[in-house]
Amino acid sequence: MQSASQIETREAVAAAGAVIRVEEAHKYYELGETRVHALRGVSVEIHRSEFLAIMGASGSGKSTFMNILGCLDRPSSGRYLLEGVDVSRHDKRALALIRNQKIGFVFQGFNLLARTTALENTELPTLYTKIEKAERRKRAVEALAMVGLADRAEHFPSQMSGGQQQRVAVARALVNRPSILLADEPTGNLDSRTSVEIMEVLQDLNDKGLTIVMVTHEHDIAQFAKRVIVFRDGKIRKDDAVTNRPRASEVLKTLPTLED
Repeated sequence: MQSASQIETREAVAAAGAVIRVEEAHKYYELGETRVHALRGVSVEIHRSEFLAIMGASGSGKSTFMNILGCLDRPSSGRYLLEGVDVSRHDKRALALIRNQKIGFVFQGFNLLARTTALENTELPTLYTKIEKAERRKRAVEALAMVGLADRAEHFPSQMSGGQQQRVAVARALVNRPSILLADEPTGNLDSRTSVEIMEVLQDLNDKGLTIVMVTHEHDIAQFAKRVIVFRDGKIRKDDAVTNRPRASEVLKTLPTLED
């Protein structure tokens, strides 16, 4: 009989190149006397340095799928391997540790602390780690520079535009150097030009090797990804590579400039 370590090694080898691997995932929710089958045997691989957009109508299963990818929930059956390790049966404490170490989150709402500077907001996730104070500050400064906000480090959210606040949120998601970035409607509260500016940031990060999974209901935003998955009725109905993918930096040249 194989030991647990041998099984984990085998899974790691099998998932080589796939930072995310979901196998026959089902998810059920009990709502009173009703049983909702939210995910119906979903299987997918997401490889390192991919930029994946997820689309689907309300109730299609995309949010449930993202919650599982983000270790905010677990499948009722099936498996979820993150960097070759099956996390689908981890307890809440272990999942919290994985979220902090391996996953960066960006939401539609910026969720910044109003009385805290951009630098301090960015640094927040490191407070739950064992990283030394000097290193925490260094990482926060580097993360802000990666999203083009090095000169706004001491500004408060009220002193920044919506696009700048979302950039801070992206920097905060990067500060612990995650394996994957999960972005849930990151442009939902932004105007057209600012949305493309955020896509420019995400494309640049992806070019540097970051794996990104993004939920969006906007078809034009999804086209900035490399691959689009469409959910319907708890299943993946489409899984296509993006052809003629636009570069956000080039699209910005064709859009009018908006004042902050």
